[in-house]
Amino acid sequence: MAFWFFICVFGLITVVPVHFLSVEHLKLQIRYGKKKGTEIGKILGLISGWGFFLFWMGIWISPQPRFVLPFFQNITNLISLVGFSTPLLNLSISILLVSLGAWFGIKGVKQTTLKVAETHRTEKIVTTGVYSLVRHPQYFGGLWAHVGVSFLLSACYSLLVTPLVVILVYLVSKKEEDELIREFGNEYKEYMKKVPMFIPRIRH
Repeated sequence: MAFWFFICVFGLITVVPVHFLSVEHLKLQIRYGKKKGTEIGKILGLISGWGFFLFWMGIWISPQPRFVLPFFQNITNLISLVGFSTPLLNLSISILLVSLGAWFGIKGVKQTTLKVAETHRTEKIVTTGVYSLVRHPQYFGGLWAHVGVSFLLSACYSLLVTPLVVILVYLVSKKEEDELIREFGNEYKEYMKKVPMFIPRIRH
């Protein structure tokens, strides 16, 4: 049962080094020339970006034990559609978390464009809108969506692997920021001082 789940976890870990290479824009340009280095970075970005997403999705949907919150064991089949059932409480939690995650993710993509989201290359630092709340709204939204989908599918392994997913997302975000500092210098450092990486500040 767990075979495909562990394949997806392994795949998720494997694409992280590819992502690291994809954001080393300056190194790639020095090694291969500006034009070729930029193209190589874009290709690596597409491979790592879509690979990360597909393996992440695979973690959600791979066969695994289902869980029910222990204090609501009797409410297990209130929602059933096309042969799929989920506890009402799980569905309620899922809607809340997935909606929150989707809002951050979609807002982030709209502000930077899908091209930037796919290739991890930007020409300017975006500091307004959702980027004034967190520095990585798409990853932040993805983490909330991960927990939400895990509840929707009652996916036990998916929920248990959340700490690993958080660590991988943090490492990817940290690498991106290291490269952004190299490219934009103090401009990005000042942005980092004002806006948190993942946890929005409560502003008065």
